[in-house]
Amino acid sequence: MLVPLTRQKLEQVVPLIATGLQYKYYWGKFSNFLQRLLISVVAVVVILLVTVVFRLEFASIELVLGIISAFFWLWYPIFQASMRNLQCRRYKYGGFFRGRVLDWWITDQLVGKTETVNNKGELVIVENREKQINLEVGDETGFSIEFVAPLRSAYKVITRGQIAEMVVMSNRPDLSSIEEFSDIYFPSSDLWVSDYPYLRRDFFNEVSRRLREDKQQKQRPRRRRRSVEE
Repeated sequence: MLVPLTRQKLEQVVPLIATGLQYKYYWGKFSNFLQRLLISVVAVVVILLVTVVFRLEFASIELVLGIISAFFWLWYPIFQASMRNLQCRRYKYGGFFRGRVLDWWITDQLVGKTETVNNKGELVIVENREKQINLEVGDETGFSIEFVAPLRSAYKVITRGQIAEMVVMSNRPDLSSIEEFSDIYFPSSDLWVSDYPYLRRDFFNEVSRRLREDKQQKQRPRRRRRSVEE
């Protein structure tokens, strides 16, 4: 089932400004925080040195640049998430897709390499691999999507035939060509499968609930009216 979303609803479920989950995603590990903090310190020092050496007298500009640089470690994850959200919002049309898991499988993905030296002084290249879950989700019309995300222990409840929901994006009003799609939601287990959390989950759950209620109302048998003779 593929239901078109209004532009207003699409912009609600795909936020412009980073959500808490999106901010957490780009906050990264402690090493990422240290890198941003180092950039902040270096930027502030450079601004101070330039101001002193060249004897600049733009106090207001220096203050603004100093504040921006000093808090780079804090606001940069918001900027990264917002730019990623903007890439989805640039699509003109969106739709709510509900299908079922057609298949799933686990793969190993090479995410990086590190060089080290063993006890013999020899250079050794160590491959860093990450297990990923691959999902094929489709519906009765033959439409299907392949989705890949880092494997989590919570995903063990996923089975073939399970209902899956997501938001799809396109530049065509009939959604005949899907350009991008969001993370996947499994309503039966209240489970999200994703790498990056694209959606405002509260808004998405509201859309999902309303569509389920509409479908149930349409499927209810109508009560027959009794005739006058009866």
